[in-house]
This record gives sequence, structure tokens and C-alpha cells, in this order.
Amino acid sequence: MKFGIEILPTITIDKILDTATTAENLNLDHVWITDHYSNRNVYAVLTILAQKTQKIILGVGVTNPYDKHPAWTASAIATIAELTGGRAVLGIGAGDKATLESIGIKWEKPLVAVREAVTIIRKLLEGEAVTFEGTIFKVKNAKLNYKPPKVPIYIGAQAPRMLKLAGSLGDGVLINVSHHEMLSEMITHVKEGIKESGRDEKTIDIAACTALSISSDKDKAVKAAKPVVAFIVAGTSDELLKKYGFDISKVNEIRQALAKGDFGTAVSKIDDRMLEYFSITGTLDKCIERINELVKKGVTQVVFGSPLGPSRKEALELIGKIVKEFKK
Repeated sequence: MKFGIEILPTITIDKILDTATTAENLNLDHVWITDHYSNRNVYAVLTILAQKTQKIILGVGVTNPYDKHPAWTASAIATIAELTGGRAVLGIGAGDKATLESIGIKWEKPLVAVREAVTIIRKLLEGEAVTFEGTIFKVKNAKLNYKPPKVPIYIGAQAPRMLKLAGSLGDGVLINVSHHEMLSEMITHVKEGIKESGRDEKTIDIAACTALSISSDKDKAVKAAKPVVAFIVAGTSDELLKKYGFDISKVNEIRQALAKGDFGTAVSKIDDRMLEYFSITGTLDKCIERINELVKKGVTQVVFGSPLGPSRKEALELIGKIVKEFKK
């Protein structure tokens, strides 16, 4: 069983470094740095972490094939792999349509774009001269001037076809999911892709990326989780919400409040069921119980994401205890 931590580079470099080195000292396996143009640059951050860590695996979690060409991404992650002596991993997904379009980038054919990007990136990382005629990307005799250490490629997925693609093409899959019921169906699609491609299921790392809010004080954990869960719920598709019995009218109230910047109203609409389905929240024992549910469904890595808890320091200490519990 593996554990990772997702760091949003909205915080200062010093805080990112402190969180990553603490994660390493607590024997977590991965640090995943999110990639968003408005935050600190993911590869610059990874370069610093490469120099300040010794054993933890450093990943992009996740980039997309639209705002950076696959050849550029291959070059960037290859450099991190060389800097770390082979401790780099690449996560790639379809990206966020609204964010990309806000900077003038057309979001089209996401499944095709991810498939083509992963194909090109993998070949370049393996030292091949790549000629590729795809729907989205076309390259002619492209090649890196050096061959880096091996870089596993994880595909960020949530929709059925992308999950299936991750199973057929990725070394791992990053699924934004916190509840075992949702996870169970998503893993079914991953396994379809694994089976159709004739791959060994044991070689694919299935990572559940979950919002975590852990504290010795349950009420404080809940309070810290609600703002994050509000954004997660608002960004979840109506199709998925309806499938699991959520009131779309209530969700729309949350969306409208967030759009107006009325965070107080949005947070007030978050109920216990939303917290349960879209986060792992509570005391140490409760969080261990929830993680066990995910493991039973086939998860091989849990990635702890924002907010972690009302106190980052306490949350990291408790995460260390979780890791000890599952690795003893």
C-alpha cells in the first residue's frame, strides 16, 4: 500500500518544501504537485524538491495536453527524472475546460488528446525518434537528445472512457474519489481497459485522490473540510450527482453562491452526506476506517489532498500515523 500527498503550489515555496520533506520523513511514497498556470510553476517547484529530498517520488499531478505540447512535457519531466535519479512520475489528464478556454485554448476531443499525448511522451522518454500523425498532434522525427531514467505515466480520470483508457495505457490512474461506492464502479472501467489491452492488473497503480480533513477534534475537521467540499460538489457532473442521489437543486444553490463569491452560503449548504462522499473527514480512527474501505475495493495508493485538516502540522502528524498503520 502506497501513500501520497497532493500539494497545491498556491502556498509559498518554503511551505511547499516543508510539507514535502515532512512527507518524506513520514515515509510517504509520493509527492504530487498540481499544474495550473496561475500557481507557482510545477516544474520549477519539482526542481527545488529534487534537490532537497532523497527518496520520495516526485510527480506532476496532473498536467494536460493542451497548454503544453507533449514534446515539451516529455523534456520537462525527463529533466526532473535525471535530477532525482529516477524519482519522477508524470500525471496527465484532460485538464479543465473553463480554465483552458479562459486563456484562449480550445478544449476538444479530450480522450483523443490524452491518448495521443501519452503515446508521444512515452516514446520520447524511451529514447525513440517519434513520427506521429494523430488527430490532435503531429510530430516528425522528434527526439530527446538524451534518455532519462524511466518515468511512469499516470492518467487522471473520472469519466468511464478516460478510466478505461487509463487501464489500457497508463502505468497508473489518478482518480478523484473519496467514497468506496463511487470508487467501485470507477475501478470496474479501469479493469475493462486492463483486460482489453492484455495487461497484468498487478502492474497498474490505482490511486484514489481524496480531500482529507483530519484532526483530533472532529468538529474542527468538518469545518475545515466544508469549503473544499463545496468546490468539489459544484464541479461534479449532474449525471454523477444524480446517480448517487444528490439533490441537484441544492447543488445549484452551492454553484450560484460560489459564482457570486458568497462562500458562507455555499459552505452552509454542505451536508453530512456530501462530506462523506467527497472527502475523508474526521478523527484518526474514522479516517483509517474510510481508507480501509477504499483498499478493499482495490486502491493501491491513497493521495491526501487539500485541506489536510484545520492544522497542517497536526494533520501531517496524523497522516504519519495512518502510514504506520497500513505499513506495519
